Amino acid sequence: MRRLKTQSPKTRSPKAKSPKPRSLKTPAPKIRRKKALTGLDRARAAAEAASDKQASDIILLDLRPTCDFTDYFVICSADSGPQVEAIADGVEQAMSDTGARLHHKEGASDSGWMLLDFSDVVVHVFSPEARRLYQLDKVWTEAKTILRIQ
Repeated sequence: MRRLKTQSPKTRSPKAKSPKPRSLKTPAPKIRRKKALTGLDRARAAAEAASDKQASDIILLDLRPTCDFTDYFVICSADSGPQVEAIADGVEQAMSDTGARLHHKEGASDSGWMLLDFSDVVVHVFSPEARRLYQLDKVWTEAKTILRIQ
């Protein structure tokens, strides 16, 4: 049978000192809180990320008055399949940095179209041919154009 050793009074750890009470004159430390981003802030971040990846003809549409499944569309064009993929990856990373969560992703770079759905912001990355085919700019003519980067 094993005996458990007990700690002698000499080897006990010293008690932790209690913090000093704050004086009434000393203000409490300020806690910085991050400002919550709006859907428009996230949509602008997506458009900026697309621009950083050399997307062309970027349009940010406000769909709130005309649509019930999302608030904003970001539509942009890419010159090649690899650029479609690069833009989508850049937008996905930028949106993740804002705290937005990707709910759905459709399409492929070789199809000439990718969709990234972040609930309140939906991003469409098109090849020029696919953009002419789908003509989302014309489908959503009632939406207000907030930003256009040629």
